[in-house]
Amino acid sequence: MEENSGLNGVREIARRANVSIATVDRVLHKRGGVALKTKQKIEDIIKEMDYKPNMLAQRLASKRVYRFAVLIPMQSQETEYWKLPLDGINSALEEVKMFGVEVVRYLFNLDDRTSFKRQADRILGDRIDGVIIAPTFINEAMEFTRRCAERKISFVFINSDIPFVTPLSYIGPDLYQSGRMAGNIAHYLIKDQGSVLVLNISKELDATYHLIKKTEGFEDYLVEQDFKQQIHKLSLSQTDYESVRLELERFLQHNEVDLIFVTNSRLFIIAQYIKEKRLDIRLIGYDYLQSNLAYLEEGYIDFIISQQPVKQGFIALQTLCDYFISGDDVVKLHHMPIDVLTKENYKYYKL
Repeated sequence: MEENSGLNGVREIARRANVSIATVDRVLHKRGGVALKTKQKIEDIIKEMDYKPNMLAQRLASKRVYRFAVLIPMQSQETEYWKLPLDGINSALEEVKMFGVEVVRYLFNLDDRTSFKRQADRILGDRIDGVIIAPTFINEAMEFTRRCAERKISFVFINSDIPFVTPLSYIGPDLYQSGRMAGNIAHYLIKDQGSVLVLNISKELDATYHLIKKTEGFEDYLVEQDFKQQIHKLSLSQTDYESVRLELERFLQHNEVDLIFVTNSRLFIIAQYIKEKRLDIRLIGYDYLQSNLAYLEEGYIDFIISQQPVKQGFIALQTLCDYFISGDDVVKLHHMPIDVLTKENYKYYKL
């Protein structure tokens, strides 16, 4: 499919003219409300690109409404991260809703796999064309996607993928390489001068594929560097601060640790503990959250790894629109950059 025959072409015109997609749409369909100078600029770009809107116009003329579901965790004090991809989806929706796009949100509890299944069942009972999925729980996500395939419902994954499932597209980090990046940082910070703790904090530890892959990458990197110190692993299924504090205190009474790697966005919980106890422990982990950034600024977190969560959500909805509305080929694997944030650079980071 030619790049200038559908939504990609509209986006490119909007980019070159430095206007919104809605403005380009008004010019293409000869509706008013566009300044003469801007209209002329857009028309010049259309001519330069030899843009052919016929296919898109035919699809829009059908008045077809496309309904896309979003199956991601709900936001809470501990899972602030999930607001970010939803922001990206909302931003993309503003650009494409005039093309007959609706987005329905089905949010599940990150600490309760049964809530994922309940929301998945609701989607299957609705009239849905495509789904954006954060496949947090492996077995439940595999079953849901199997049932989607039976009903010819297309789906894309964000933030994490899962084995033996082929989505329309995966938009997110290479989980294994992300773990290796954390291993690289850990080795840079302590070399062979201390032991490390890999800390998983999740109520559904056996179901979280992304934690498994990141841990695997982290350990493999250190083994390849002939790391001679102890690599401890601790998994905590109670995620509130008091429970984490008690378990961590118990562990540290019997084990010496120089660096902690937190495998998800609950990094701030450990930073709070290190601050309160005035511990000399290096700390690295994940995600651009205000609660994490505050401790990064204070120096209790050394490095934060982030993978542009807002952009993940934006690209996910954009991918479904390209596939359904334009009929464009889509990128099957869209790995996000593995960005490393420090006290000095996080304020300039673009999500």
